[in-house]
Amino acid sequence: MSAADGHWAEQPERGSLALMRLTVWAARRLGRRAIAPVVWLVVLYFYVSGARARRAIAAYQRRLRQAGGLAAPLPRTLPVYRQYLAFAHAILDKFDAWRGRITPASLDIADPDGLHAQMGRGRGQILVGSHLGNIEICRALAQQAGTLKLNVLVHDKHAARFNRLLGEAGGGLRMIQVSELDAGVMLDLAERLERGEWLAIAGDRVPLRGDRTTPVQFLGDTALLPQGPWLLAGLLGCPVNLLFCTRQGARYRVSLERLRERVQWTRATRPARIAELAQGYADRLAAHCRQAPLQWFNFYPFWKDDA
Repeated sequence: MSAADGHWAEQPERGSLALMRLTVWAARRLGRRAIAPVVWLVVLYFYVSGARARRAIAAYQRRLRQAGGLAAPLPRTLPVYRQYLAFAHAILDKFDAWRGRITPASLDIADPDGLHAQMGRGRGQILVGSHLGNIEICRALAQQAGTLKLNVLVHDKHAARFNRLLGEAGGGLRMIQVSELDAGVMLDLAERLERGEWLAIAGDRVPLRGDRTTPVQFLGDTALLPQGPWLLAGLLGCPVNLLFCTRQGARYRVSLERLRERVQWTRATRPARIAELAQGYADRLAAHCRQAPLQWFNFYPFWKDDA
């Protein structure tokens, strides 16, 4: 990544808090169908003014086509703009979820390992998500149900205004800054697991320092993924699972998958074990991207050749 581009977390947050608040208010009062033309225009502004993000999405879509195996072809007209538009609808879905307008009846859950039944019982576990789809829906429903205490590890300095607005909508999850994972925070996380709480972390964003990464093959090319989720799982000695939530028409498909029952390594085997876990995650992320090709919302250079 060039110095001009900078790290994803250092990019300034785009969008006015007042405009965000007005759009959410209008969607709630008038309905999403009524404000659709406004959403299209707002998305068009970000599309036209965001050359770097357009290039990143175009690079993703190009690799997706080359990799093949798509559940449905990408749109022939304005495919990058359509991905921007899908992101706007995903944002509105987040607010609908926190306001109770999306319920468990709207979900189709794939859970071959019976992970849902383990939530809230026994020692906690780790859920590794991504920027594919909308796992905010799962977070909102988990908190509203009250059966699972979920701690979300984030780096949200680049989205302070959006997270403030989400908090106003009821998004009061436990947020823990990833950049603050010192010994004290690790001890706190271990205690939370012992109390039966679960941890959630994204596995597709390179950390701020960029030095703890692992190369993987993702959609046919080399990309760097963070080691953090897999280091965390090994240090805490708990099961590590994958979570995906994508929109399928008017419904949402939630996929819960066990990646490893327990992550263990020695100093000598740690690099190989981390690489194996990161590649397993990349393979599953790619598979889900093929099922929902317009719903991977990463607007930053991702592959090594792009960076």
